Amino acid sequence: MIKILCVGKIKEKYLKDLIDDYKKRISKYMKIEIIELKDDPIYTKEITNLNSMINMKDYNVALDLRGEKLSSEEFANFVDKTLVINSNITFIIGPSDGLNEEILNKCNKIISFSNLTFPHGLFRGILLEQIYRAFKIIHNETYHK
Repeated sequence: MIKILCVGKIKEKYLKDLIDDYKKRISKYMKIEIIELKDDPIYTKEITNLNSMINMKDYNVALDLRGEKLSSEEFANFVDKTLVINSNITFIIGPSDGLNEEILNKCNKIISFSNLTFPHGLFRGILLEQIYRAFKIIHNETYHK
């Protein structure tokens, strides 16, 4: 199973549509779940809520600017190999102030998609698209160029 653990709900219809579309596409390959935690104006509460939801039995991946940058092919290889040894991958998207060291230390891997900063809703769509692309690459299906 693929899980995405994130802070805040998506309000914009166009982002909800994007996210729903990729969730549907991914579900043909793997069960996927998005766990949205309450957006809280107090950073420590957001981090505490995220921290309490991390399952140490999952392969936890922090999405953070300090992480390793992967190509789409490398990301697909990572997903493929990880799912062979662990049935759950949880991707963790932090609050707007980022993830703290305590959460990063609980993660098996830290990945950065870019040096750029993205709005949370848009990044969720980007992550889902890359997960979908990874499954297309893994299954040698036409999509990735």
